Amino acid sequence: MNPAARKIQRIYLTLTLGNTLAASFIWGVNTLFLLDAGLSNFEAFAANAFFTVGMVLFEVPTGVVADGWGRRASFLLGTVTLAVSTYFYYVLWQVSAPFWAWAVVSVLLGLGFTFFSGAVEAWLVDALRFSGYDGGLEAVFGRGLMVAGAAMFIGSTAGGVIAQATNLGVPFLLRVGVLLAMFGVAFGLMRDVGFTPERSTHPLRATRAVLTASIEGGLKNPPVRYVMLAAPFSAGVGIYVFYALQPYLLELFGDPHAYSVAGLAAAIVAVAQVIGGWLAPYARGLFRKRTSLLIVSGMLGALILFALGFTNVFWLALVLLTVWALIGSAAAPVRQAYINDMIPSKQRATVLSFDSLMGSSGGVVVQPLLGRGADLYGYPASLAIGGVIEMLAIPFLLASRRQAAVADEANASPKPSTGLTSP
Repeated sequence: MNPAARKIQRIYLTLTLGNTLAASFIWGVNTLFLLDAGLSNFEAFAANAFFTVGMVLFEVPTGVVADGWGRRASFLLGTVTLAVSTYFYYVLWQVSAPFWAWAVVSVLLGLGFTFFSGAVEAWLVDALRFSGYDGGLEAVFGRGLMVAGAAMFIGSTAGGVIAQATNLGVPFLLRVGVLLAMFGVAFGLMRDVGFTPERSTHPLRATRAVLTASIEGGLKNPPVRYVMLAAPFSAGVGIYVFYALQPYLLELFGDPHAYSVAGLAAAIVAVAQVIGGWLAPYARGLFRKRTSLLIVSGMLGALILFALGFTNVFWLALVLLTVWALIGSAAAPVRQAYINDMIPSKQRATVLSFDSLMGSSGGVVVQPLLGRGADLYGYPASLAIGGVIEMLAIPFLLASRRQAAVADEANASPKPSTGLTSP
């Protein structure tokens, strides 16, 4: 990796570190926070579903910002929007607000995240190509996942411990502070290189153009289309599981106020991300095709969720959770590389945002569905049902494999390094 590409990677890792740290302060306690505010399980996961509704509604319009005004502008808007909406969440908790207020603010939280989705990844890939980097993307995305995992471990663990020592609202205030700090960091470091924004004076026309580009580069491209169609099942279940594990582990542990144990769920996922990000290039080398790895990891993940549904031993649940997270983390960079190698630079942020939209659309349906299942049958049963739903993604991945895309076999024998800045 040449010096210019190494600099781009450092900036990307810095942005990933700060953003993930900020976001993860609440990840270990978010569901407990909503339940403490007086919401039922169904209402808590319905609030999360409204968050994904916000992502579905705003993915395409914020794609206009990323591809039309620049990825830097999109990132800066995201930090401000997410900071403000997170503070509103804190206020709702203080006043025990009705459900409709949680739904509205959850949509705004979704808006904040849509400014990030696709934009940072597109900025990285275009900047790396511009700097002359021609290596495999799995290694770079893997390093990003490792940094995100480390930040998530620190943030989620700290959030749980701080909540137990103070109250459930403090981690939300910490998120606001770090997000505002990241605005300053991105303002000083991030520059759009290898990409020229095409600004439009007609927002509606630009939105239509972005949506058209998303369809042309995504849904009308068969191998990309089938990966996107798998996302609602895998991503929707993944979001639910991550947040359901908080009350599920507390239930197994036997102490509903042990918030640090709830943070442990997020911390385990974080450590798995670090290890999985490191393993991603090696895991890629075990398969001739990227889709083979995605199919195997999806099947194993679904089986583990099904097993969690029949587990009532705390330590065994932690082990299964760790393996589930590790498998998913090792596959994530491979999926990112597969999609990025099949879409053009000009619409990269748009198509990646559209891919995120597909995953979010699954969350809109799956989260309240499984949340209702938890109300009726308990968390273990809802996790088992989630495993069944995740299996529905496999036929779409098989369909993508059958397209025999060149990207499916790209970088089949990588030579990964263990250093963050080595080739």
